Amino acid sequence: MSVIVELTISSQEFLLGTALGIPDRTRVELERVVPSSPDVLPFFWVVSDDPSAFEEFERHVSETEEVNDLVALDRLDDRVLYRAKWGKAVESLVHGIAESGATILEARGNDEWYFRLRFADHGDLSAFDTYCDEHGLDYRLDRVSTESATHDESYEFDLTDEQREALVMAVERGYFDVPREVTLDELADELDITQQAMSERLRRGEQTVMRTALSQADGDTVA
Repeated sequence: MSVIVELTISSQEFLLGTALGIPDRTRVELERVVPSSPDVLPFFWVVSDDPSAFEEFERHVSETEEVNDLVALDRLDDRVLYRAKWGKAVESLVHGIAESGATILEARGNDEWYFRLRFADHGDLSAFDTYCDEHGLDYRLDRVSTESATHDESYEFDLTDEQREALVMAVERGYFDVPREVTLDELADELDITQQAMSERLRRGEQTVMRTALSQADGDTVA
């Protein structure tokens, strides 16, 4: 039976977090992924309400030895999607996740990093814990649950905080009612973001919810 693990690790322990050292007003979000070598987590989002934070982040990364190349692929109102080409062996934690066959369901952080991981069984979780011990990685285990127990508690759609906030607000304000009770511009104003950013959050959130719901109903993964 698969196991869901939530853990917290400092950026000093998480070498990729050190390489991506970011301003306090900024955070990094990793894409949901099964990590693999040699290209370890090449894509990630940097999120900030301060436009100058992205320039500061890019300047910092350009001065580090761990990152050979950094390219901004997509720029939205409050976030930028980057692709990084890493230097030699920058990430022992993610290599440990890869070796134990786990999937990163959610990962975000700055000074501290939060990870939600899925392991195939407790044996794989034990292998991951052994790997961390052998490599001197100190993390805080916040929660362990089985996949079935997690689903019994509530539906897990793997939404980001921003997507969940946007969807909840849209439902509560009547955005999905017929006829609509609120416009996209009005929702964006409430969150103090652009219409484009609001539309993006809703679109990504709706897609995630529908794919997850259909997968649970059919028992198969919706591509």
